[in-house]
Amino acid sequence: MTPLVSIIMGSTSDLPVMEKAAQLLNDFHIPFEINALSAHRTPEAVEEFAKNAANRGIKVIIAAAGMAAALPGVIAANTTLPVIGVPIKGSVLDGVDALYSIIQMPPGIPVATVAINGAMNAAILAVQMLALNDTTLAQAFAEYKEGLKKKITKANADLKEVKYEYKTN
Repeated sequence: MTPLVSIIMGSTSDLPVMEKAAQLLNDFHIPFEINALSAHRTPEAVEEFAKNAANRGIKVIIAAAGMAAALPGVIAANTTLPVIGVPIKGSVLDGVDALYSIIQMPPGIPVATVAINGAMNAAILAVQMLALNDTTLAQAFAEYKEGLKKKITKANADLKEVKYEYKTN
């Protein structure tokens, strides 16, 4: 099946974070691919990937990177597809450097950016984008959101059953 989403990371060391995106896409039965490409170590491959992604059927790109975090911006500069950036925690600056690198894009080259290590939210954004033209996916996503609501409602009800014995002096 042709992938609709491409998950790109600067290094395979980012995989433990990006697996959350892959799992959510898998849960929604959205075909995807995963690649490790570096804006600094394999710049030609990154450019080729970005320029050819739409022709290969990709609709959304999730790009993760840490430290200088150039990968999402380089991809966005070379494609018309939406790019969602995931800053990866890993440097001495706890991912804040990656966050700033990804969100500070010049006008005309946007990268939608999620929280540091926010791969799951990146995948949710990708699902929402794809659901704009897919009523079945839109319904599945609505059910997912309803499930989130039910989960917290149940958790709140469960908390009401917790009893503590208060002691006074």
